[in-house]
Formats: sequence, C-alpha cells, structure tokens
Amino acid sequence: MLLSTRFHFAFPSYTRRAEREGSGARSSAKVLLLSALLAGSAQVQGQPTTPAFFDTKVAPAITKLPLFAVTQPDKTLSPFTGMTRKHWQEAAQYLLRGAFSYVRTLDDPMQFPKEPGKSYPRDPGQVPTEKLEGLCRTLFMAAPLLKENPALELNNVKVADYYRHQLTQLVNPASPAYIKPRAANGGPSQNLVEFGGLAVALFAAPEILWNPLPKATKDALAATMLSYGDGPTVPQNWRYFNIFILSFFKSQGYSVNEKLLEEYLQKQLTHYRGAGWYDDAPSFDYYSMWAFQMYGRLWSEYYGRQHYPQIAQQLTANFAPLKDEYPRMFGRDGQMIMWGRSITYRFAAVVPFPLMGFQPDAATNFGWMRRIASGAMLQFLENPDFLEDNVPTLGFYGSFEPAVQPYSCRGSVYWMSKAFLGLLTPADSPFWTATENEGPWAKELAPGTVFNKFQAGPNLLVTNYPNTGAAELRTAPHQPFSDPYRHDENYNRLSYNSAFPWQADGPNGEVAMNYVFKNKQNQWEPLRLYTFKRFEDGVYYRDAVLETNKNISLHLADMPLPNGILRLDQNTSTEAAAVRLGHYALPNLTGTVKRTTRKVKGHEVRIIDNGTYQLALVSFSGWQSLETLDTNGLNPVKPGSTILNAAGSVAPNQPTLYGTLMLWKKSGTDWTTKELLPVKKLTPTGATGVLVEMTNGNKKTLTFK
Repeated sequence: MLLSTRFHFAFPSYTRRAEREGSGARSSAKVLLLSALLAGSAQVQGQPTTPAFFDTKVAPAITKLPLFAVTQPDKTLSPFTGMTRKHWQEAAQYLLRGAFSYVRTLDDPMQFPKEPGKSYPRDPGQVPTEKLEGLCRTLFMAAPLLKENPALELNNVKVADYYRHQLTQLVNPASPAYIKPRAANGGPSQNLVEFGGLAVALFAAPEILWNPLPKATKDALAATMLSYGDGPTVPQNWRYFNIFILSFFKSQGYSVNEKLLEEYLQKQLTHYRGAGWYDDAPSFDYYSMWAFQMYGRLWSEYYGRQHYPQIAQQLTANFAPLKDEYPRMFGRDGQMIMWGRSITYRFAAVVPFPLMGFQPDAATNFGWMRRIASGAMLQFLENPDFLEDNVPTLGFYGSFEPAVQPYSCRGSVYWMSKAFLGLLTPADSPFWTATENEGPWAKELAPGTVFNKFQAGPNLLVTNYPNTGAAELRTAPHQPFSDPYRHDENYNRLSYNSAFPWQADGPNGEVAMNYVFKNKQNQWEPLRLYTFKRFEDGVYYRDAVLETNKNISLHLADMPLPNGILRLDQNTSTEAAAVRLGHYALPNLTGTVKRTTRKVKGHEVRIIDNGTYQLALVSFSGWQSLETLDTNGLNPVKPGSTILNAAGSVAPNQPTLYGTLMLWKKSGTDWTTKELLPVKKLTPTGATGVLVEMTNGNKKTLTFK
C-alpha cells in the first residue's frame, strides 16, 4: 500500500478536514502530512532528492499498433467526426488490444513498461498495486465490450476468461497478484480506488465478471473489497469508491455497513456548488466530471434509484445543468482543455456526455454532445505521440514529465477508459442516434465576436472564441506550495485554452500565461494564490498575492476580446520585485517558429508564428521590455517551443497599471494595425479604475473594488 505517495488529494488539507471515516484515519493523516511536509521542505530548499530509477523490467510489446483510424466513417449520422457507436466500440477495442499485447497467458498481469521520471512503482512493494491498477482500469473499456461480445479474444486470449481468472488471483495468497485485505488500523490507499473502479465494472457486467465465479471466490472478494470499502476514505471524490463497493455487495446479498454508506452519500452531496460542478476539496477540475458526476450517474442507474431514490433524485438534479454549461469548455472541434491534475486521463473528461443517454432529457442537444465527445477522443487517438509501446504515454499527447503526478503508474492512464462506460447507454439512446452538429458554434457564436459564460458557484469563466474555435477557462485557485498536486501549472495559470496547452515554467523566469516574481530566495516564483472578486460587464476580476511574500500583490482584470485578451493588472505591492508575464506558448511544429518585432503607434509588439497559430504580445503600459524566448522540454506538444514574455518591476506603494494585449489568430495572414491595436486608449479614473476606449468606439470602465 502506497501510504506516502499514492493519494489523489492534498495531504496538509486532509488533516485539517479529516473525517474519522473508519479506523486508522487519524494515524494515516499524520503519516501523510509528515510525508508531504518533508517533500515540500526539500523542494523549497531547492534540493529535491532523486531516488534511483526502479525498473520493473517489462519488455515492450513485440508488435506495434498502427495509428488509430476511423474505418468507414458515417458522414451522414456524424458529418464532423464520422464516429458512431460502432466506432466507439472499435476505439475501445483498439486501446484494449494495446493492453492485451502484454498478455499471453491468463496469469500475465496488466503491467506495462515503466517510463523514466517520478511515476511509481519506486520499489517492489508497490508492484502489486501497479498491477491492480492496470487490471481494474482496463475493465472500464473491457466490461462494455464483453456485455455485447462475451467471446471477445485479443492476442489469442479470451478476454472474459482473463479477467475472471485475474479476479480469482486477487484473493489467492500464493499469487503475485494477491492483494491483502486492509489491516484493522489501515488507512485509505490506492487499493480502495481500484476496488471502487472494479465495483463499477461488476455492476456493469455481472453476468460476465461476477456470476460465473465460484462462491468461495465471491466470498473472498467480498471480504477483501469490503475491508477497504467499509473503512476510512478521503473526504472528496474518494468516498465514491467506498459507496460503490458497499452498494455492489449489498446488491449481491452480503451484509454491509449501510450506516456508513448513507453517511458517505450524504457527504458527497455537500460538495455540490452549482452549474454542474462539485468541489473536490479543495479544487475544481475534471474530477468533478470523471469522478463525482460519472459515479453519481452510474450509481443512480445501477443501484440508487431503487434503494435511495431521494439521493438519486438530487444527483440527477445536480447532473442536469451539464448539458448547458459543460459543453462550452470544449473547442468547436471537441478539443479539451489541458487543465488540472491527472491530465493523463485525457478524454475521460467527456464521460458525462454519453451518460446523458441514461434517462435522456429532451432538451439536450445530443448531436452536439456526441460531436464533442468523439472529437475529444480523436484529439488523442489520432495523435502519433499518444501511444508508446502500445500504451498511452504519461503526458497529454506524448510523454510530458511536468504534468505527471507521483501517484501515477503506467496503467493509470486507463482511467481515460471511463469514456467507454458511455457504451453502457442503450444503442437506441439519442446520444447515439442524433445527427452530429456543432451546437451554438454553427450560428450563435458568430465570427468577430467573443462569448463569455460565467458559472457561479465555482466562479469559473468559460470563453468561446469563434474566430479560432477555441475554448478558454479562468478560475481563482488558492493552492499553496504545500499542496503537492495542485500548486503547479496544472492550476496556477491565468487562463487555459484548448488551442494552447499549458507550458511549464523555466528556471530563468520563462513563463507562459502567468506572472512570476523574483522572490527572496532569488528564484522565480509564480502566482498561485488567487481570490475571485467578481465577473462584471465582460471582465473577470481576481486578486493575487505571492505566496512567500504577501507584500507582493496585484489586482487582476481579464477582458476577453474576439482575438485575445486585454490584461489590465494593477500593482498593489508594498515591496519592490522583478516581475515577468507570459503569453501562451507555441510548440515548434515544423522546425522553425517565425519571429517578428514591430512598433505600432508607439507600442512595442512581438509576434511568433509556428505555421498553425500566431501569437502577438503588445505592451500598453507598465512594462520595461518584451522578449521572445525559445525553450526546450517545457511544452506538452513538442520539446521545442517559443514564448513571448514581458519584463519589468513592481515598486512599493505605486499603483502601476500593467496593460497588455495577448492576441492570437491562425497562421496564413499578416497582422493589420487594427488587429494589433483593438484598444485605442487607456485612461486612469482615480486610484482604482481605468477607462478603456476601443477602436470600434466602445468604452468600458474597469474598477478594482
């Protein structure tokens, strides 16, 4: 069990909010807190320890999967992606075939070549959980396939036989796959996570995975899985792992802790914040979708409506806003935004869309939902860097170490298979039968405009840009460095855009879409402590302070424009510091990123062009210089990339206004003066405001209240 490194939550906050949800929770919290503090202090001192690489010595598969292709696309039902339910099944089988290229006999584990870096396992004691993770997560795609094709064979192995055999080995003490029951004083562990996922698969396909097992195996599995389910958990999405374990075995006639089940169900409801979003304690991210909403929907379908109708009704009500709110977070072609931890789970983020096919709401535009879900899936399946050794990489497209959390192993990526749980919706569901369409992108979102949708509760702003078809989001995270999984670029960017995946910070102040300040340790430190103020008249207001020095602070104001962002940020610092601000980054796709420097009506302009997109950075006020920088190893799309940075300094007690235009458009045409200068004039209106005059005649007053 991986007590110090395998938790999907922030250790320090766990002890502050700890619930005694079973024996051992208090002691586990202390262990976890100590581990996190030790890890955090090492990083703060700039001396992280690098353990020797533990190689699991899993040889790459002999044969290599070809790049995924949509065969015989149906352009009548799906004019944009060509993908129908049949193609979703083919995609699931394609990924499952890659996993089974490591399985030659029923005894072979779901274990894959380990990537260098901080992922686990880091010692032999973590290997059983690594194998469990591969087994249970591949079942997310195997179970729906087996329901319709119980005789499925891959790599000359009967898939149903394989999973049933592996289930017996989980409770066989003589097997290398054996998982010990939780000790009486054991805390929550990754085994709980995977057994929760296994319970989902057992609910989905009991006739394949559960019913044929011998009674002795069933009883042993019940004892082991309930030892985790009827025990401590983490007070956020993890409760669903307990809920599914308890619910499944209750449905099979086993005696379970119903009081604990009801307690966890009620507590999960308290995380709801509106607009379809759950707070994962302490953050908003895709866990709201691929955990809270997905588990709640499936639990209601398989167990809740029959046994806990009131809770299921509330979960359904919390799910309902997704059809109007969540689709805006995806680009016109369905591309998802790189945002939040565990981004290696990728298109698992689309799972709420097919699950709308359960109990379908007639007001849902199912053709748009499927267009988004299929588009996001193809975003990765059609990328040549997505698979390595037949298994998805630990990254966003290819391997990308800055985005990897140490709680991930190679098999962790198959959490993305949750998207294929959508195949459990009936074939005649409108999600599968509606004709693909582009929703509001077709007419409502007209070129030359910008569309903002503010989602109260999470205080999340989604912006759609019709000129490029991109989606963008802004939040106000407050994630301190002591939170090992949320203090970094996964959360602390000023905004996240579907066209421009976030880039990691460089050691010399190279930054993309954030501020960095030179701190007292002479290191460049990014903003990570934000406070949401309001969204008003098309402007998103936040305050931010530097974590290591609260005397460094800013009022932030983002004003999305049809071709970019106007940033008007006011210095409120009482100490001096060097400061840098970054635009989005462009990966080097063709070997060269074109650079241009211009002067437009007295304003310095820097432009970069990678052959797909162009970015322009325009200095309006406050900045001393602009820079164009090449970086290496910081971008998730390609190793080489180029960024635009503004450089300057903050002075004590001087409310300097940092006025910056961050613009973009597709490659192929030169920038006009009108495009580069959509803002005509900025005029201060007292100490806390500025009048913005646009070249089109519009005026707007921004006020830092």
